[in-house]
Amino acid sequence: RTHPLPYTSSNKHTTETSLQLQFQHHRQSRQSSHLHTSASTMIIRVRTNIGVWRVEDLDASTATTADVLAGIARTRPGVVYEKPLSTDPRCDRPLDSATTLTSQGLGHGSMVHCRVNTSTCAENTVMDNGSSSATKKNNDGAAMDTENSSGNTRRIIDKDGSIKLVHAEGPSSSAERGFRKGQLALRDMKMAWTLEEFTAMDEKYNFKIKRQDVSFVGSGGVHLESSAVNDFQSYLRRFQFQQQRFGYLYGRFVDEEEEPGEEEEKPASISSGWGARLPESEEKKTKKNAKVIVEAIYEPPQEADPEAAEGFVILDDPNEENVGNLAKMLGLLRVGWIVGHPPREEGFQLSAAEIIMAAELQLESAGGIEPTPFVTVRVTVGDDGNVVVEAFQVSLQCMEMVAEEALDVGPNPGFCYVNETFSAIQEGKPSSTVENNFFLTLVPINGYQSETFVSKFPRANRAYDDRAQTHDEMKRQLSKSGQSGWAFIDLLSDFSLLLYLCKFLDVNTDMPKICRSVRDREVSLDDGYKIIISSMAGMDGSY
Repeated sequence: RTHPLPYTSSNKHTTETSLQLQFQHHRQSRQSSHLHTSASTMIIRVRTNIGVWRVEDLDASTATTADVLAGIARTRPGVVYEKPLSTDPRCDRPLDSATTLTSQGLGHGSMVHCRVNTSTCAENTVMDNGSSSATKKNNDGAAMDTENSSGNTRRIIDKDGSIKLVHAEGPSSSAERGFRKGQLALRDMKMAWTLEEFTAMDEKYNFKIKRQDVSFVGSGGVHLESSAVNDFQSYLRRFQFQQQRFGYLYGRFVDEEEEPGEEEEKPASISSGWGARLPESEEKKTKKNAKVIVEAIYEPPQEADPEAAEGFVILDDPNEENVGNLAKMLGLLRVGWIVGHPPREEGFQLSAAEIIMAAELQLESAGGIEPTPFVTVRVTVGDDGNVVVEAFQVSLQCMEMVAEEALDVGPNPGFCYVNETFSAIQEGKPSSTVENNFFLTLVPINGYQSETFVSKFPRANRAYDDRAQTHDEMKRQLSKSGQSGWAFIDLLSDFSLLLYLCKFLDVNTDMPKICRSVRDREVSLDDGYKIIISSMAGMDGSY
């Protein structure tokens, strides 16, 4: 999507004939012109500890970190940064202020991260009457207006073309006569417009909804570690699948090599072992960039909340940094997320909140509006009582609309509601909603037993579970060493157990050596670590 073209003067008395000629010329050059302007400006999203901010109208070829900071300062002039703008959520990899954003792999819709002092984030906006309005957070985290706390707000297009949310006493005359609901009237932005300028201005708020037929995952689909998924669904069964819960999938994106004749050897349909409904194989094989191997699931702190759009509330995670560091030491990436939910009517796959969350996570994985193999896995129970596991991706268009904040959650969870600032065109007609399935592509699922990791240790952040993460549980698991072919390193190669050890061993010196032996069994685990870990578990020294 683009932002308004630079304003130029035009003759207010343009004749009807010249307008028709302009329109004919525009129809011929509309697509190429739109692609050109899309490449010239971009939006960068900034995820902070208090929410996501958008910085718009950045020059795609020259914008730097300073431009992002300046964009934030326009509405939040007093913000104090506790951690700098970075490419990762932990802010360990700060952006290079000396080079352009594009040269650092950032593009339109990319997400960067930082931490800010929450007391310095009052938002100042300028209303169309020239008065200023500041918003800040109250003690409950709700937004307050420092001038008027009635909570009535509206979206406007400022004179620089950016969309802003500002306080409003009531329906304003400019909003009522705006060319789009919630926006200024054209004359309030500039006195005269050419048809080319107006159409370019309007075009960036239009989305022609198109179904994406195929995912960005290779023909191998997603390989889910069976014991990890079974443990996840077993916990959901404790609540008869009446509570929603999610986790992050850690594994690898594996490049595929096309093998001659492979397609003919495949059956017409693929069974995952969990009752998933999967697509028939295509007649013509399409080579993709990767398949997805899932080795472990991590469930961050959360509370089930049926009143929340997602069905849960994500809590602060004190282990977030350790999780990221451990995954990196093990050679794992966040390759997807998994969500369990109560049974739904047939055809209702993911809710609008889940669609938007999936798009946000795909945007983060791709570093912008780009193809990515990042997957969404849903787990539920069917009418027959059997567990159903399915994998999806959202389309590139869905990622774009979420990056533009064009999709909202509404009363019907089976539909994404189009923000009233934007327009969605389906089958040639405007639509205020888009059925969720229009954004989904199905990904084949394969059961998989990891050759490197086991999934036996109790999971973190679970309430009302039979087992908790304790030294006794560590003893229970590691004491099987030497029995039934189990080696000490085999039983230690458990993501949840290794994360538990991060609380007691040095993450910077001890854990990298342990993880090296986990990744490569040719590298023997030092006997000293075996003694330390066995002692922690209360074992008798046999390992």
